[in-house]
Amino acid sequence: MEQTLIIIPTYNEIENIEAIINTVFETGLDLDVLVVDDQSPDGTGKAVIDLMPDYKTHLFLESRSEKSGLGAAYVHGFRWALKRQYQYIFEMDADFSHDPKELAPMLEKLKINTDLVVGSRYVNGVNVVNWPMSRILLSYFASKYVQLITSMPIKDATAGFVGYRRAVLESISMDEVKFVGYAFQIELKYKAWIKKFKLEEHPIIFTNRILGKSKMSSNIIWEALYGVLFLRLNKNRFK
Repeated sequence: MEQTLIIIPTYNEIENIEAIINTVFETGLDLDVLVVDDQSPDGTGKAVIDLMPDYKTHLFLESRSEKSGLGAAYVHGFRWALKRQYQYIFEMDADFSHDPKELAPMLEKLKINTDLVVGSRYVNGVNVVNWPMSRILLSYFASKYVQLITSMPIKDATAGFVGYRRAVLESISMDEVKFVGYAFQIELKYKAWIKKFKLEEHPIIFTNRILGKSKMSSNIIWEALYGVLFLRLNKNRFK
């Protein structure tokens, strides 16, 4: 049986974690959920543990010893997945900015004809709800910048709602993943593209979080700007 895993990284997501887990399982898809929590002081990890009896062998928690960035949390989750038999592995936010209803069509694309599917805000115009115009423009033009520098045919390279076939993650050395923020999202897509995997975008509507606090920082943005240049200059290393 081809197994599917949804990885949800968390840090202080107590307002959202129970609801997002329940909503993911309510899709009716045959899947597991792994929460990778960075020792959230608000009790996010405990909330996951309290939910485990409801989902028995389908809900898991990995508690990392420190908060060291989104990319590091996902790498932890990827390693965990690759030690098991998962064939389809998703990245997904805890704050409902990524609608769990989109998992079904994205998973279908992976099963039929693509290796990496991106839940894209920009493949059909700009589909973002409740962001200030300044942040929309920053994100949109950052994606254009990525396209310009890398020539990668993805309109939303910084997107964090992503599904992978197992073979994609197996082909990428997790020890050599360099970035932790927006640049991490670009790095994984770029390395997959360089290795000739098929990438496809699936249109989604991205809704800014209602509960909890954003983890966005200026350091993450600058990392992305620098990271794109680093990736392009080291293109031949990733083949």
